[in-house]
Amino acid sequence: MNALLTMSQFIFPLITFPYVSRVLQVAGTGKVSFATSFVSYFSMFAQLGIPTYGIRACAKVRDNKEELTRVTQELLIINLVTMVFAYIAFFGMLIFVPRLQSEKPLYIVVSVTILLNAVGMEWLYKGLEQYSYITIRSILFKFIALILMLLLIRQKSDYVIYGALSVFASAASNIFNLFHAHRFIGMRPVGHYNFRRHMKAIGIFFAMSCATTIYTQLDTVMLGFMATDTDVGYYNAAVRIKTILVSVVTSLGTVLLPRSSYYVQEGNYKEFKRLTAKALNFVWIISLPLTVYFMLFAKEGIYTLAGTGYTGSIVPMQLIMPTLVLIGISSITGIQILVPIGKEIYVLYSEIAGAVTDLVLNAILIPVIQSAGAAIGTLVAEFVVLLVQVIALRKDHFMNFREVRYWKMVLALILAVPTCLWTKRLSIVSNQSINSLIILLISAVLFLGVYFAVLTVTKEDLTLSMEKQLIEKLRPHHAGQFHQDKRA
Repeated sequence: MNALLTMSQFIFPLITFPYVSRVLQVAGTGKVSFATSFVSYFSMFAQLGIPTYGIRACAKVRDNKEELTRVTQELLIINLVTMVFAYIAFFGMLIFVPRLQSEKPLYIVVSVTILLNAVGMEWLYKGLEQYSYITIRSILFKFIALILMLLLIRQKSDYVIYGALSVFASAASNIFNLFHAHRFIGMRPVGHYNFRRHMKAIGIFFAMSCATTIYTQLDTVMLGFMATDTDVGYYNAAVRIKTILVSVVTSLGTVLLPRSSYYVQEGNYKEFKRLTAKALNFVWIISLPLTVYFMLFAKEGIYTLAGTGYTGSIVPMQLIMPTLVLIGISSITGIQILVPIGKEIYVLYSEIAGAVTDLVLNAILIPVIQSAGAAIGTLVAEFVVLLVQVIALRKDHFMNFREVRYWKMVLALILAVPTCLWTKRLSIVSNQSINSLIILLISAVLFLGVYFAVLTVTKEDLTLSMEKQLIEKLRPHHAGQFHQDKRA
């Protein structure tokens, strides 16, 4: 289900952004991107780090409905209180900051995410591993938003509508969480709340959230204040592609967090270590080819997704692509190892180091090389985050980089690259965007086909395991078994 959810995160922007970027153009998409990044700081404060802490807290008491109800209601009440303060601060900024006053309707529309994220309790469903519900609900709302975008966004001035539909696609489904929660928790106030027990952990996770939001959104916000909406638009196109790919790379680590927390709570470190090794291997296998491929085919990726008017996005995209590997590994070292074993303070330290690095490099590079400077700042910041986490884990044995068979992946890349580079010279149709799409399709089939074929031939364990599972899923059931199941 998480794989299906990840595919929907692929498909939605691949359909909508090429259309929207051509209608709204660089400045329009830049305005929405800046507004989204700006509002994210207030949403971050309203949620207080509970999106991550809540998963662990609910996973630990998942077998006790009464305690699960109490924990959920406590965290929801905390969210509602902080949401009020977040809105007070947001409207204060909207009134007194001149840079924001010209686009008040856009900021107010995008700010609805503060409310939807605060009341959505997504952490409850992830903690209980309700990925079927999360996936179906998310895909439904993305599909509705897709139809509305194609119908309603017709001219450059429709960027406020785009902002509203982006909110609808990403967070409106959270409304259903409130009505659906009765299946897992009691809806009446249980009383005897103990908010204090959450405060220390929430404080750490909130600080982690602050640091993460700073170094992931700071580049866009600083570009908006120090450069132009056009520079933000160029950078946003590169980041949009990176974000889609990161969701694929980190998908397994994300879905394993509640299970990892449960194993640690039960003292089952053997299974915990097995999950960690599997997730780490998955990240290397997936992130390396995606990084290399999209660095080679950055121009074709940008022209396909955003159009030929976004040539300024090509270099930032090439610079930012190695973060796929860095973010993928740090999602394992941080969220799947340090958080479940109770060492989230080191995740905080790493993200503070990343935020400081990003701030300094952005301040130096953005005035000189604009969006490329923001990309460099993000790349170095992600490296610093991973470095601090690896240092924190050097005395633990939950993670062993030496178990990964790197030579098989390197060999696969060396053989895959030459098979697809010739496609960059193809000129099949005169329209550059369509020609770039054709090049991407042909080159991706060749590149990924050779890459995974080499891994299969060299008998890479996880690749063989995934292929075996895929074959079993696609293989039709034996007729006799079908009739036996029907009788049963």
